[in-house]
Amino acid sequence: MSSHVRKVIANKEMRDYFMSTHFWGPVFNWMIPISTIGDIQRDPKYISGKMTLALSCYSMAFMRFSIKVKPRNLLLFSCHIVNFGAQLTQGYRFLKYQQTLKKQNIV
Repeated sequence: MSSHVRKVIANKEMRDYFMSTHFWGPVFNWMIPISTIGDIQRDPKYISGKMTLALSCYSMAFMRFSIKVKPRNLLLFSCHIVNFGAQLTQGYRFLKYQQTLKKQNIV
């Protein structure tokens, strides 16, 4: 196993990939969907509808970008697909919460 890992690390193309923004950008970008998924259990009164909409649009745009860029960045694509799903979930929770407030005449 360790000889296989050494071969992979010794490969110049692989080293170049791991030392590029093509890799590290999506890795750090994963913090957005991870935090959104973590917030799914929080009270919906803390959800920002405007930010949820903005992050949904951002993910849709960058899903397309990640496929169109050469070479394709599937790590970035997977990050934005997960983020888009998480933002849709939060958006649903936000709208449901707002609807509940309207029924209770709080808003």
